[in-house]
Amino acid sequence: MNPAEIEFIAEKELVSIVPNFALDKLYLISGDVGPLNPGLPVEVPLWVAVMLKQRQKCRIIPPTWMDVEILQQKKQEEIDSKFFTEMPSKHYMEVSQLMLKYASENLTRADEVRTLVKDIWDIRSSKLRSSVDAFIRSDATHAKLNHLTLMELNTIRPLLTKSLELMQQLRNSTAKQIDSATVESQSI
Repeated sequence: MNPAEIEFIAEKELVSIVPNFALDKLYLISGDVGPLNPGLPVEVPLWVAVMLKQRQKCRIIPPTWMDVEILQQKKQEEIDSKFFTEMPSKHYMEVSQLMLKYASENLTRADEVRTLVKDIWDIRSSKLRSSVDAFIRSDATHAKLNHLTLMELNTIRPLLTKSLELMQQLRNSTAKQIDSATVESQSI
């Protein structure tokens, strides 16, 4: 899965908007949306919110977790824990990037939000690389990592699969060398 596909999945997350126009209920494949009434908040998929925002038809209400204090607390939790902590959204990175790109004026302290989300991403990426390194060094056959997001898994997938393939090739070549040495010693 590539990042664009993950972003597509994330765009199904529900966000609140305040429309500035009236519209009856929309019947979409993914579910019904609306009705939309001026000044009344309504939950819609993120892709609908972005589309309406681009047409200046609504104001997007940021998710509650995109508050600076909540993100600072989440960052500190991530620093303090040696394990991955549960994120406020399973698509925190994609949602925040879309919100910052299309609705930054609807966010209070948008630059701080951007910095905190990036800091959290960096901390979690570092933990993930360390976990993968420890897993490969341990010669284990399986591992369990809780609270990872799809985007985080996607970033480490190429490295992890390639590393495991190389480790398997090394094991197979070592086993062949041992088998051939055993056969030679038995024939002598």
